[in-house]
Amino acid sequence: MSLSYEEKQELKKVFDSFDVNHDGHLDAQELAKAVNAHEEHKITGVEARDLIKQIDANKDGQVSFPEFLEIVEGNRKAAGKAGAAFLDAVRKTQAGTHVQKVGAYSATGGDTAHSYSEEEKIAFVDWVNDCLGQDPDLAGRMPIKAEGEGLFQACTDGILLCKLINEAMPDTIDERVINKKGLSLFKKSENHVLCINSAKAIGCNVVNIGPNDLTEGRPYLIMGLIWQIIKIGLFARINLSSHPELYRLLEEGESIDDLLKLPIEEILLRWFNHHLKNAGSPRRVKNFHNDIKDSECYTILLKQIAPKGSGVDTRALAEPNMDKRAGLVLGNADKIGCKKFLKPRDIVTGNAKLNLAFVANLFNMHPSLEPVDNSEFEIIEETREEKSMRNWMNSLGVDPFVKYLYEDLRDGLILIQLFEKVYPGIVDQKRVNYPPWKAMGGEMKKIENCNYAVALAKQVGFSVVGIDGKNVYDKNKMLTLSVVWQLMRAYVLEILRKLSQDGKPISEAQ
Repeated sequence: MSLSYEEKQELKKVFDSFDVNHDGHLDAQELAKAVNAHEEHKITGVEARDLIKQIDANKDGQVSFPEFLEIVEGNRKAAGKAGAAFLDAVRKTQAGTHVQKVGAYSATGGDTAHSYSEEEKIAFVDWVNDCLGQDPDLAGRMPIKAEGEGLFQACTDGILLCKLINEAMPDTIDERVINKKGLSLFKKSENHVLCINSAKAIGCNVVNIGPNDLTEGRPYLIMGLIWQIIKIGLFARINLSSHPELYRLLEEGESIDDLLKLPIEEILLRWFNHHLKNAGSPRRVKNFHNDIKDSECYTILLKQIAPKGSGVDTRALAEPNMDKRAGLVLGNADKIGCKKFLKPRDIVTGNAKLNLAFVANLFNMHPSLEPVDNSEFEIIEETREEKSMRNWMNSLGVDPFVKYLYEDLRDGLILIQLFEKVYPGIVDQKRVNYPPWKAMGGEMKKIENCNYAVALAKQVGFSVVGIDGKNVYDKNKMLTLSVVWQLMRAYVLEILRKLSQDGKPISEAQ
């Protein structure tokens, strides 16, 4: 059995979920714990050690990701009850990454169940109504009712989704090309094609979403697309260019580059904890679910960032009832114009997605960080070319999401993913190094990945004279852009080839 690159990426997530101590290997204890997490199978420590002996090709007493893949692909056998239990645990864990039943509404197609959260739908409807409620082109359908299928029906002609994309990233779509009147099925389809292509352009992953899906108003796909658009819009201004004062979040011994490496979620958590610390609170938040359920941290944060005279208070801390306390928190948020995304139960139950959106909106409205002098550090603006390339990568669904072009490419993994997406089957998975990176040797593993990416470029005929992996690792802008531009060009030419009548390669002259 030969696995696709996407399947291998999914299996990497399964492997990482088994790898409790995140050292890049599975030992007998981790293997037993992974298998025994499923009630159908139980194996002993002895059976787990025997299983490792079957899987462990280099005899180092543990299982690496390439060895893990060998077993799953069927290139090597894991015999006996323990082997069968292990493969079943992998299959069940992998299936769990595809289906997430988070609400009361679900649809079934084939062997796959699709669900969406009613709470999230209500939050998205509220956001859409707030952003687009006064748009004259949507006058006949706004405001959308939170109950029922109103949101999905409002998306079936493509106008609302195109408007929402422009709301998230202004001027992405020239509104003159949106079909707004006399909407035949063909014109609606044109709008959906425009929407999907524009969503890709701003970095949404629209794999498996087609115009017909949007025309039919498929709830789980529309919910997923709307969330990506909202998230991109919320995150767009959380950067050093828009907020140089993020410099204040640097910890001792860190540089700006260290801050740029952090995902937006981590920056928001650091911002949250910065205000908790300044307020004298011993509490710290490490996530957007369990750590905020009691509303205490939210109460302190809102008091800390609220403008003077806004009326925000800390009465919620004296309220023993969690639902009422959460209601008081949202009352405070309303006083500073930030009562978005959450209902009291979303705080109490710890809905991570909606709480993330709530905190991102709080930051955008009231960052409340001490201004910095621009002479303290240099802010490098992203060029139009760099932004286009970064959005192109994200539109292909690379993992992790590319936020800072050169920093995020320097371990080689994104480039390798791109080669696999442009030239399916080209990547030899055994030559790819994955995190976690060890303190000793981690840098060399990243450079090995970059060297392999350059080798792939040579293999497909790219011009890479004078370019090696160390240039990519060192964030050499010109040489890194050279490789990325050639990948992007190859991708476009392949699309044109598929569209040509004879299927022959398209030359640049044509």
